[in-house]
Amino acid sequence: MSKEQIRNVLKEHGKFSSNIDTLADDADLYEAGMTSHASVNVMLALEDTFDLEFPDRMLKRSVFESINAIHAAIEELTA
Repeated sequence: MSKEQIRNVLKEHGKFSSNIDTLADDADLYEAGMTSHASVNVMLALEDTFDLEFPDRMLKRSVFESINAIHAAIEELTA
């Protein structure tokens, strides 16, 4: 599991108006243009990509607000 894979999922499903490749890993994805609707699509795509399921306790904005936050959540779920 890599941040590059997370970035690819975000590119496909995040509906960003700007190039996500230029975003820092700790940049706020919502400030960069991701809507709450797009974040649901991102979450589902991450579950498919990494063959995992986000538990209810992780279904909150802070878990999906940056590449670093998503990476930490996936690491916790796959540990």
